[in-house]
Amino acid sequence: MTSPVDEGLLRSLTPGVLGVLVRRGADFATAEDAVQDALVEAVRVWPDDPPRDPRGWLITVAWRRFLDAARADTARRRREDLVDQEPEPGPAAAADDTLLLYFLCAHPSLTPSSAVALTLRAVGGLTTRQIARAYLVPEAAVAQRISRAKRTVSGVRFDRPGDVATVLRVLYLVFNEGYSGDVDLAAEAIRLTRQLATAIDHPEVAGLLALMLLHHARSASRTAPDGGLVPLAEQDRGRWDTGLIAEGVRVLQTALSRDRLGEFQAQAAIAALHADAPTAEETDWVQIVEWYDELAALTDSPVVRLNRAVAVGEADGPRAGLAALAALDASLPRHTAVAAYLHERDGDLATAATLYAEAAHQAQTLAERDHLTRRAARLNARLSGRGVAPERTS
Repeated sequence: MTSPVDEGLLRSLTPGVLGVLVRRGADFATAEDAVQDALVEAVRVWPDDPPRDPRGWLITVAWRRFLDAARADTARRRREDLVDQEPEPGPAAAADDTLLLYFLCAHPSLTPSSAVALTLRAVGGLTTRQIARAYLVPEAAVAQRISRAKRTVSGVRFDRPGDVATVLRVLYLVFNEGYSGDVDLAAEAIRLTRQLATAIDHPEVAGLLALMLLHHARSASRTAPDGGLVPLAEQDRGRWDTGLIAEGVRVLQTALSRDRLGEFQAQAAIAALHADAPTAEETDWVQIVEWYDELAALTDSPVVRLNRAVAVGEADGPRAGLAALAALDASLPRHTAVAAYLHERDGDLATAATLYAEAAHQAQTLAERDHLTRRAARLNARLSGRGVAPERTS
């Protein structure tokens, strides 16, 4: 009886294989098609005849597919010299081209948004729908962006790296997608960011690594046994990974000592303050508000200001938080959920229950929808006199 192909293995090998083809001179769009053909062939062949060197097998097959496409192309004469570059059979070199590929996708010929979308699709392996959720834009818009980006880079030789800030944003979105539970990419994003931090002396690279480590340290406590979301204030802090927290704080302190503050360092500082609090009640919300002020000055992001409103509500009371929230666009994702929480903290349970129910309909994931629905139900039960206490939020 044959065993099915390990999809996780294929996923982990795909970026490196694509990177090899691009480094050898293959144009990006054709290389990606060739790698996809090789993956299909692997699913067909490997169960009965597993290779000793899976990565080398994929590189060989993908390269041959690329050469087949190149020979059929109208530019065949310009690419004939590539035919002689096919490697001899044997184990593939152990070099990791994944990080190189991230830089190549952040090419100067692409806008940052196109580079991010293309990298998430080609390197991260995310679907167009998952990328759209990360961007908070319609799926059709992302599909068009990726298609346009592939056309743009098809005739470009990747001979210089792209922008570090774009690469960091890609890694951050990949990490967040892994955290969402749809795709397990958080560990891979951390691995690549560690590698980037070793290769590049840049405080924001260190800031992003610290942020990832501090967030990942809480991963075991984020979900209940039934799969439900556990708010930060209710998480079992005994399950937090103290080793990752210590490393994250150490990396952050080194970055901050260079006095070149960036948005990832500021976000990591906020995460460090949460990690440093022995209990939710002992969280230094005043200092968190100060860091959100720094972050807002750096990014002018409405999402940052939304999170700041929550922090203000904790530091100065829920009415101060509601006042900060009133200045923001009500169509922002999570705006209704934040309003519900602040009204609950202010004792207006009826308004909070209504807003939680409304927020549940706006939720982008099933877990978030269930979480908000339960909040609304508990408040309604309390209002009807059944004595069920509402949950706290983070």
